[in-house]
Amino acid sequence: MSKHLLILGGGTAGTMMANHLRRRLPASEWRMTVVDRSEKHLYQPGFLFLPFGKYEESDIIRQTRDFIPKGVEFVQAEIDQIKADDRSVTLKDGRELKYDLLIVATGCRTAPEETEGMLGPKWRVNVHDFYTLDGARALCEKLKSFTGGRAVVHINEMPIKCPVAPLEFTFLADTFFRERGIRDKVTLTYVTPLSGAFTKPKASKKLGHLLGDKGIELVTDFVAEKVDQENNKLVCFDGREVPYDLLVTTPTNMGDEAVRRSSLGDDLDFIATHKHTLQSLKYPDVFVIGDATNLPASKAGSVAHFESETLADNILLHIAGKPLKEEFDGHSNCFIESGNGKALLIDFNYEYEPHEGNFPFAFGPMKLLEESRINHLGKLAFRYIYWNVLLRGWPLPGISRQKKKPAA
Repeated sequence: MSKHLLILGGGTAGTMMANHLRRRLPASEWRMTVVDRSEKHLYQPGFLFLPFGKYEESDIIRQTRDFIPKGVEFVQAEIDQIKADDRSVTLKDGRELKYDLLIVATGCRTAPEETEGMLGPKWRVNVHDFYTLDGARALCEKLKSFTGGRAVVHINEMPIKCPVAPLEFTFLADTFFRERGIRDKVTLTYVTPLSGAFTKPKASKKLGHLLGDKGIELVTDFVAEKVDQENNKLVCFDGREVPYDLLVTTPTNMGDEAVRRSSLGDDLDFIATHKHTLQSLKYPDVFVIGDATNLPASKAGSVAHFESETLADNILLHIAGKPLKEEFDGHSNCFIESGNGKALLIDFNYEYEPHEGNFPFAFGPMKLLEESRINHLGKLAFRYIYWNVLLRGWPLPGISRQKKKPAA
C-alpha cells in the first residue's frame, strides 16, 4: 500500500516542493496531494508594480493547477485544522486527509485588524496596502487621482513578506510622482519600526542614503499604536505622530489561520522550524517551508527556492531513515527597485551581510549593492523565470543554494 505525502499550500513553496518530489519519489510507493484554497496562483512580487500601472493583472495571475505536476492530486479547499498528533488534516468541508509525511507551505497573510484603527471607514479610501491583489487594485485607482499632499509609506511590524518591498514602493512612488510632474507637491515619508532603512546594516546605510538623495524623509524606531483615521495620523507608542493624506501601510504579517486553530504556531502563527533542516521542532514527520516558518530568514521567493532544494533532499533522507542535512543557511537574494529604471541587488544569509561584488558569476553581469539598469531588467525578467523555472523546481544556473563566503 502506498504512503501519502501531503503538502498544505499551493503557492510558491508548496508548488516547488510538489515538482521536486514528484520527480524523485516513486509513484508506486508515494501518492502526493496539494491542498490550497485558491484556484488562482498569484505572482506576488507583481503586486509592487500593479499600483503604478506597470503590470496588468493578466501578468501576475495563472491557474494553480497548471503548475501542479502530473501524478499529484490537487484539492481546492480551505484547511481547517492540522492534527499532527494523529497525522491528519481536516478541511472546512468536513473531509479528513491522513498523511505519512506533511509539508506545511501555508505562507503568511496580512492582518490589518491587529492594529487599532487601521480597518476604519477610510480603509482603501486614503489608507491602503499593496500586499494583496485587492489592495494593489484599489491603490492603483487611488494613485491615478492623487494630486499631492503627504504620502506616507509605513511598515507596521516585522517580519513581513519581501522585507524590501515597502522601500521599493517608496522609490517607485518617487519616480511615479516625478513622471506626473507633481513631485514638488508631494511630501514623501518612509516610516519603519527598524532603526534604519533595512534589517542588514550595510544595506541599510546604502538604502538610507538613497532615500535622502531622493528627498524622502526617513522615520525610524516607529512602532504604531494606532491609525487615527479621523485626524489622518499614524500614532506611535512613544507619542510621536506622522500625519498623512495618503497612507500606504504594510500591515502586520501573520501565519495562516489554520496554524492558529492547530496550536502549532507562535504569537504570529509561524511554526517553530529547525533553521538548517526545515523539520518541525515538535513533529518529526512534519516539515515547514517558506513564509510559514519562524526562521530568521527573509520571507521571500528566493528563500523558498533555496529551502526547497535542501528540503527535497531531506525528505528523501528522512524516508530512508538517515540523518538530515543541516544545510540551509538562510540564503536570500533579491532585487530592490530604486526608481528611474534602476535597481540594486543584495545577496546574504544568516551569517553574511549583503556585500559588494559581481553576481551570479565572478564576471557578473550584475553588480551587488549598486544601482544599475541591468539589475532593473533582471527584476523584470524574474517574472518569466518564476513561471517557467522556479515554480517547476528547476535549478538556477550559477546560483548555489548556499551563500558563497564573501571575498575578503
